[in-house]
Amino acid sequence: MATPTDTDLHRLPDRHEVPEQDRWDLTSLYPSDEAWEEDFRRFESQIEGYEQFRGRLAESPQVLRECLEFDLSLDRLAERLGTYAFLKSAEDQANPTYQALVARYQSVAVRAGQAASYIRPEILAIPEETMRTFLEAPELQPYRLLLERIIRYRDHTLSDSEERLLAMQGEMASTPSKAFRQLSDADLRFGYVEDQQGRKIELTNATFQQFLVSPDRDVRRRAFHQYYEQFDAHKNTLAATLAGSIHTDVYYARARRYASSLDAALFPDNVPRSVYENLLTTVRQHLPSVYKYFDLRRRKMGLDEIHHYDTYVPILADVEFNKSWDEAVDVVIASLQPLGEEYCRTLAEGLRGRWCDRYPNRGKQSGAFSCGSFDGDPYILMNYKPTVLNELFTLTHEAGHSMHSFYSSRHQPYQYYNYTIFVAEVASTFNEQLLTHYLLEHTDDPRLKAYLIGHEIDSIRATIVRQTMFAEFEKLTHEMAETGQPLTIETFRQTYHKLLEDYFGPDFALDPELDLECLRIPHFYRAFYVYKYATGLAAAIALSRRVLAGGREALEAYLGFLRGGCSQDPLDLLRDAGVDMTTPEPIDTALTHFGQLVEQLEDLIA
Repeated sequence: MATPTDTDLHRLPDRHEVPEQDRWDLTSLYPSDEAWEEDFRRFESQIEGYEQFRGRLAESPQVLRECLEFDLSLDRLAERLGTYAFLKSAEDQANPTYQALVARYQSVAVRAGQAASYIRPEILAIPEETMRTFLEAPELQPYRLLLERIIRYRDHTLSDSEERLLAMQGEMASTPSKAFRQLSDADLRFGYVEDQQGRKIELTNATFQQFLVSPDRDVRRRAFHQYYEQFDAHKNTLAATLAGSIHTDVYYARARRYASSLDAALFPDNVPRSVYENLLTTVRQHLPSVYKYFDLRRRKMGLDEIHHYDTYVPILADVEFNKSWDEAVDVVIASLQPLGEEYCRTLAEGLRGRWCDRYPNRGKQSGAFSCGSFDGDPYILMNYKPTVLNELFTLTHEAGHSMHSFYSSRHQPYQYYNYTIFVAEVASTFNEQLLTHYLLEHTDDPRLKAYLIGHEIDSIRATIVRQTMFAEFEKLTHEMAETGQPLTIETFRQTYHKLLEDYFGPDFALDPELDLECLRIPHFYRAFYVYKYATGLAAAIALSRRVLAGGREALEAYLGFLRGGCSQDPLDLLRDAGVDMTTPEPIDTALTHFGQLVEQLEDLIA
């Protein structure tokens, strides 16, 4: 069958009309819904098995091992069930059969979590001397790191009654985030905006980003101001919900005896504060390069002054691009040759085979994602558009995640295969670095080179610079709460405005509405998360340079990182791969590279 064109893709087929070769093959998880049902019944029936270990974990290393093995085996089965249900529902979100599968799985998974909830407190209640003896027992060696990670929380675990009270507050504690989501996603109505073709399109959180890349500046400007009118109209409510979320973070950090809410957030990954603080300090040192880029963008776009709504549209219009799926896979695989024969062969077989759900269909989840699991193939959802160059970067990005899952699941036991968020973006953005390098090496077209360099500049600015500004806002506002300063719409706006001035520079035109941006960022309700995007890309840039420089040692170190799963702490995995995130050097290297790219772009488009 011929590759669909963009015109074809506008007439979305129903799911059953999509050719088999363009759909993922989920049989590595389950060959049929009936097989899923059989395992689901088995999963549900085994939940009561947790009771056989309740109150017995201190009896002996053997009993503790048996409990851990039972828990991990049931968790592994749950992962397989949940992954299949999620992927089937993503194929067509209107399909009631698979929405029901997801709901049933989630309900039973909650029951399993409740049945297993005694395990962690019982382990922490084992006397320290007894636990030291247990940890030396041969039967617990496969689970020693797992146990040590639990034991780390001993100083931050309260009495049974206190823990019960904290657990009872869980639903209440999520209220600020839920209120924000309901207001932002359901209740706010932004009206309609006329695009450059004269079509009236509803302005939503999703289409706002589409308007910001419009080549028509008047469309971008109108969408920006119209969008923020609603946030201005609800600013006091939104400020109250954000303040509630911050106060919740501070409350739990204090209740669990952490020095601060930042320390509480860094604790699970065993990341010192210096990593966070190095990021903020080093990015600030490189802000003049960001200012230079904004000025270059202003001049090239022919603007008297540059506003925030001018920073998303490409300086150069999207270059001509048209590649079928197979041609796109060929380019991705060629760009990844530095990663060796096994990596490229495995990925090529997966992408040319049935790992990936390739094109849009009616009801299919938008965007793209990778979904790896221990027992199944590392699946990729795409909505591939043959005439959009950025789709090539999306494909290699998700392929990076999938190969990370592939290597970790095949080289680690279940309890140590699932890599953490701190390192998750390294493998994906690493692949983007190799793709950019390959495309630049294989073109003499100055326009394409300028586009590619501009793409990488915008990627670094969005992922390192912008996310670091967010991270600094989180740090400042949580410190305000911890020192008793009021969190009001005025203090939020003042704090955010100062950061906007610092990060965008003295010659950037800041619309007053932009101060309200801090009220619409969903990540602020998962505080101290966004910094991982910045550190992840910085690590990827450093590691990709090592691998591109050649040498078997650098390649094996990186592949060792992919194989590592969570068998070490994130910083140790990265250090063994060749980058030390406890120093400012990786951030400094990435932003020095950013400055060099700005100079190259200026030479190309001057």
